[in-house]
Amino acid sequence: MADELVHYTTAAGVATITLDSPHNRNALSAQLRSELGARLDQALGDDTVRVVVLDHTGPVFCAGMDLKEARGAGAGQQGVNDFPALLHRLWTSPKPVVAKLAGPARAGGVGLVAATDIAVAVEDATFAFTEVRIGVVPAVISVTVLPRLDARAAHELFLTGETFDARRAAAIGLLNAAVPAEELDATVRRYTTALALGAPTALAATKELLQGEVARTMPETFEAMQSLSAQFFAGEEGQEGIAAFAEKRKPNWVPKD
Repeated sequence: MADELVHYTTAAGVATITLDSPHNRNALSAQLRSELGARLDQALGDDTVRVVVLDHTGPVFCAGMDLKEARGAGAGQQGVNDFPALLHRLWTSPKPVVAKLAGPARAGGVGLVAATDIAVAVEDATFAFTEVRIGVVPAVISVTVLPRLDARAAHELFLTGETFDARRAAAIGLLNAAVPAEELDATVRRYTTALALGAPTALAATKELLQGEVARTMPETFEAMQSLSAQFFAGEEGQEGIAAFAEKRKPNWVPKD
């Protein structure tokens, strides 16, 4: 049996869900996705849990989809097909969810961050929507990311795939705070302590209020975006981009010098 990739602990009303797959930069493999969903269900089903923290081990919060699993797979077998359920569970959780980033996030990892209620990262963490650079579309994550981001920034960062730092991530709405590494634990603890002061039912109702129309249309939007994303992951450009990434070369659509 494979080692557990997602751990679960509770203390003082806070459930901490920790991604622990540093060998592949906490990429969203099938096993990690399955375990993350199970841990979320565990936290949401525990009446003693008031707040959920999404944490990680290793230098990277989450590198996005596991491209090794995506290479050679057809549209129906792409991991992105079950990713919407995870994002939807995070977004609609009746309990507040806090993301704690001691390192960078890419692509699907940024989608996880955007799906939480509060996100805190160290100042030297970086972010990027790298999808277009490997021939795929940030379709599924757009459902949680676009409601957070400044529109101009979304156009720039989705289309260029360029890396941006935590300070800019906070400025454009992706993060609540970018802090020095030595302040990360204390900042997250400040948020979890404040959240735990709220009455559970009132917090759940307030979250529903804040989600508004996005939550009501999310299932249909996710269905359309999942189909689009899987199509590109399995398509000619996506498979070429994934191969180029694995082989550490430029994909064939990049103009030659």
